[in-house]
Amino acid sequence: MTFPASPPAALKFLFPGWFATVMGLSGLSLAWHRAAPLMGEMATGIALVIGALAALVLLVLLGASWVRWQRHPEAWADDLKHPVRHTFVAAVPIAVMLMATVATALLGPTTWGAALWWLGAIGQFGVTLWVLSRWWLGNKAGGLQWASVTPALFIPIVGNVLAPLAGVPLGHEEWAAAQFGLGLMFWPVVLVLLVVRLAVQGTWPERLLPTTFIFIAPPAVVGLSSLQLGAPLLIGWLCWGMALFSLLWVATLAARLRGLAFSVAHWGMSFPLAALAALTLRLATPGSGLLAVLGPVLLALASIIILGLCMGTARGLRDGTLLAPEPVAPIMPLQAG
Repeated sequence: MTFPASPPAALKFLFPGWFATVMGLSGLSLAWHRAAPLMGEMATGIALVIGALAALVLLVLLGASWVRWQRHPEAWADDLKHPVRHTFVAAVPIAVMLMATVATALLGPTTWGAALWWLGAIGQFGVTLWVLSRWWLGNKAGGLQWASVTPALFIPIVGNVLAPLAGVPLGHEEWAAAQFGLGLMFWPVVLVLLVVRLAVQGTWPERLLPTTFIFIAPPAVVGLSSLQLGAPLLIGWLCWGMALFSLLWVATLAARLRGLAFSVAHWGMSFPLAALAALTLRLATPGSGLLAVLGPVLLALASIIILGLCMGTARGLRDGTLLAPEPVAPIMPLQAG
C-alpha cells in the first residue's frame, strides 16, 4: 500500500521519471505543429500553447530536482543504483533536447535553441554510455539483469534517434546522424531483450505496465528522423507500419491498464502516442485519403489521453498519492526445472 508523504519529504520521491511529463507535452506540441498543413493556423496556435506549458513544466522540474539533489542526495544515489529507475535518468536530457526541438520547430533556428539542443544531445549520449557501461557487470549489482529489462530501457538507449529532429534544421546534421545511428543500432537489441524477458520471466510489474506503450516510440521517431535526414518516403511508411502495429499490439493490454491506480508510469503512454500522431501527419497530405483522416484521429487520441494524464497528475499531487513511496514488486528468478 502507498502512503502519502508529508509535504517536506515529498520532494524526495521526485525521481527522474517525472521528466516524462515534459516528453509527452513536447511530443504533443510537435504533433500539433505537424497538423498545420491539414488543420491550418489553429494547430500552430495550439502547438505554441502546449510548447509553452512544456517549457514551464521543464523549468519547474529542473528547479525541484536541484533542490531534491541538495536536500536528499541519498535519493538521487538510490535512483542511480536502482535496476529500473536508473533508466529514467535519460528522460532529463531527452526533455531538454525535445524542448529545443519544439523551440526550433515553432520559432525557427536560434543560438539559444542550438545551445539547448547540444546540452540535451550530449547529455543523452553520456547517459547512454553510462547505462551501457553497467551492462559489463552482468549479474552483479548494477549490471544487466532481467529486473532491469523493461520498456523503460528504450529511453536511454533509443532516445538518441531524436537528435535529427532539431539537429538538421540547426545545421548539425553530421552529429545528429551519428547519434541517430547509435539509437538505431541498439533499438533491435533492446527489443530482443524485452521479448526474451517476456519468455523467460514474464511481464514487468503491473505498475510499470503503462510503459509498454514505449514500444511505439522507436519506430515512430525513427521514421520522423529518417525523413528529416532525407531518407526516401518509403522509409517513413515502413516505420509507420511498425509503429501502428505496436499501438495495436499494446492496446490489447487495455483491460489490464484500466484496473491500475494512476502513477507517473502512465506518462509513458504520452510521448509514444504523440510521436505516432506526428509521423502519421508527416506522411499525410491534404486530400491524401486514409492518413489525412487517421492523422487527426490519432492526434485527438493523444491529446485526450495527455489531458487525462494532466488531470490525473493534478489529482495525485493534490491528494499526495504521487510524491510518495511506491510499493516494490519482488521479481523472483525462475527455478530450473
